[in-house]
Amino acid sequence: MGSIIAILLFSLSLITCLLLKFSVVYALVIGYIIFIVYGLIKGHKLMILVKNSFKGILTVKNILLVFMLIGMITALWRASGTIAFIVYMGSKLISPSILILLTFLLCAILSVLIGTSLGTAATMGVICASIGKAMGVNPYYIGGAVLSGIYFGDRCSPMSTSALLIAELTKTNLYTNIKLMIKTSVIPFIVTCLFYLLLGFKSTVSNISVDVTEIFKQNYNLNIIVIIPAILIIILSILKINVKKTMLVSIVISFIIAMFIQRDSIVALINYCIFGYHHPNERLNLMMKGGGILSMVNVSLIVGISSSYSGIFKETKMLVSLKKHLKDFSKKTSSYFVIFLSSIISGAIACNQSLGTILTNELCGELVEKQKMAIILENTVILLVGLIPWNIAMGVPLKAIDVGIMAGVFAFYLYFLPLWNLLLGVMEEKK
Repeated sequence: MGSIIAILLFSLSLITCLLLKFSVVYALVIGYIIFIVYGLIKGHKLMILVKNSFKGILTVKNILLVFMLIGMITALWRASGTIAFIVYMGSKLISPSILILLTFLLCAILSVLIGTSLGTAATMGVICASIGKAMGVNPYYIGGAVLSGIYFGDRCSPMSTSALLIAELTKTNLYTNIKLMIKTSVIPFIVTCLFYLLLGFKSTVSNISVDVTEIFKQNYNLNIIVIIPAILIIILSILKINVKKTMLVSIVISFIIAMFIQRDSIVALINYCIFGYHHPNERLNLMMKGGGILSMVNVSLIVGISSSYSGIFKETKMLVSLKKHLKDFSKKTSSYFVIFLSSIISGAIACNQSLGTILTNELCGELVEKQKMAIILENTVILLVGLIPWNIAMGVPLKAIDVGIMAGVFAFYLYFLPLWNLLLGVMEEKK
C-alpha cells in the first residue's frame, strides 16, 4: 500500500508541475525525495539509498556524455551550414500535392542524421510548417507528418538518446537494436507513406510561390562540402564505429568547415558549442538558433534523476508487488500486450520519454529476454509518448511548429508501428 501511495504522490507532483507550467525536473526532485522517504519508512538506511540511487545514475553515464556531444554537434551543424544545406535542398523537392509525404520523409531523414526529435522539429519541422502554411495545407496534416518523421529517427538513429538509453537499460548492442528496429518498421513505414500521399492528393492547396528557404542561400555558403559532416555520420555508423567516436569526428569536421567555408571565428564556434548557435539575422535566427552543451542540461537532469529511481526501486523492492501483478496478467493475456499497456501508463505518468522508458523497463523487464525487450520498448513507449498531449514528447515539437494537439490524430507512424507489432507479438505468443 505504501508503494502505491508513493507513486500516487509522485504522479500528483508531475501533474502539478504540468498545470503550473514548471519544469518536470522539479517533480523529479520531489519524486526522489518521496522515494527516499519511502525507503526510510521501510527501514532502509539513508546512505545505502543514496548510494544505490547514484548506481542508477552511473548506468546512464555514457548517455550523459553523448548528450554533451549532441549539444555540440547540433550547434556546429547549424554553424557549418550542414542543416541549412539539407533543409534548402530538401525544400526544392516539395510540391503541394506531395508536401505532406515529403514533410514526413524529410523530417525522418534529418532526425536519423541528428538523432533528436526536438532538433528536427525546430529546423525541418519549422520549414515544412511554414511552406505548408503558405500553400494553405491543413496545419494538422503537416503537424502529424512532422511528429511521425521526427520520431522515426528518434527511435532508430545511432545518435538517438532514446536508442542509447534503451541499449544501456537492456544491456544490448545499439547497432543490433537498430537492425531489428528497421526490420520491424518496414510495413508501418510503407503504409504511413501511402496515407500521407493520399492525404496530400485529397488536400486543397494553392499554388503560392514559396521563397521561405531563400534566407538560407543568402546567409550561408551552401557549398556541397558542408554536407560532409552528415555523410560521415552515415558512413561511420554503417561501419559500426563507436557512436562517441563517430560524433567526435563529425564535430571536428563541422568546426573546420564553419571556420573556412562559413568564415566563423574560433571564439564564436567555441561559444556556439557551449551556449548554442545564434545568427545576427533575426529571421534566420528564429529557425536556426539552438544546440550547445547548455541546451542539454535539462534533458540530462531528467535522465539522470529518473535513472536514480531504478537504484532506489531495487533497494526497497518497491515495484515488486506491481511487477508480480503484471506478470500474472501477462500469463492471462500476453507479455507484449502488458508491455504495450504499461508503456502508455508510464508515458502518461512520467510526462517525458526517458522516465516513461525507465519505468516500463523496470516494471516489465522480466517478462521477456533482454534483446526482445529492447525492441518492444522501441516499438511502444518511444513512439506512443508522442501521442500523449501533456507529455513533452508531443507538446514541445508541436509548440515549435505552432500547431495544435489535434495533429496527433494524423501522426500515423506513431500508432501504426506499435499496433502492427502488437498484433504480430500477440500472434507469435499465441503460437
